[in-house]
Amino acid sequence: MDYQTGFFYLFSAVMLFAAYRVITASNPVHAVLYLMLAFSQASGLWLLLKAEFLGLTLVLVYLGAVMVLFLFVVMMLDIKLDGDRWGFWQNFPLAATLGALVAVELIAVLWIGFPKVVAPVAAQAVEISNTKALGTLMYTQYLYPVEIAAVILLVAMFAAIALTLRQRKDSKAIDPGIQVRVRAADRLVVVPMAATQKSASVDPVATEEGKA
Repeated sequence: MDYQTGFFYLFSAVMLFAAYRVITASNPVHAVLYLMLAFSQASGLWLLLKAEFLGLTLVLVYLGAVMVLFLFVVMMLDIKLDGDRWGFWQNFPLAATLGALVAVELIAVLWIGFPKVVAPVAAQAVEISNTKALGTLMYTQYLYPVEIAAVILLVAMFAAIALTLRQRKDSKAIDPGIQVRVRAADRLVVVPMAATQKSASVDPVATEEGKA
């Protein structure tokens, strides 16, 4: 067994363990951290397949932006951990059945292989950058799915902001709508007062006693 096979089994084992802990961890913060670990191991597998661009994109985009955003959202939502996660064990049989079905399909595909795929001829092999090929494919044949995914990410960003937005009672921010609808009578009150007032009489004896 060469070192690439060893790294493949290592990354795969750690990724499977992290994926299992994502759905079994009782603390949502720990689940997000395990998901970040799973993504990092998947990036290592991409690097083993010589897809450097996909591996680095997985680290920069998902670990550096998306998962950090998820972590902050989970921490700011202040999720109560007192209740028991009864729903997990209630849906576990269905999830285990679907997972086993997907695993059997993957094993069948890997075992049988792809008989219709013809290996490229070594003489015609050309060194092509996977980044250039991926970019050309994304922005020509899959342009509309990329735009739809961008819109979905934008909606998710607004949803995360809306979930964490709370109105503070001690905030002194002014509603612009109230400022527009304000009237002069609401701001200025004219109080009628007499033009002159009599001065209060001063007792000279009390004044002298106060000075003394």
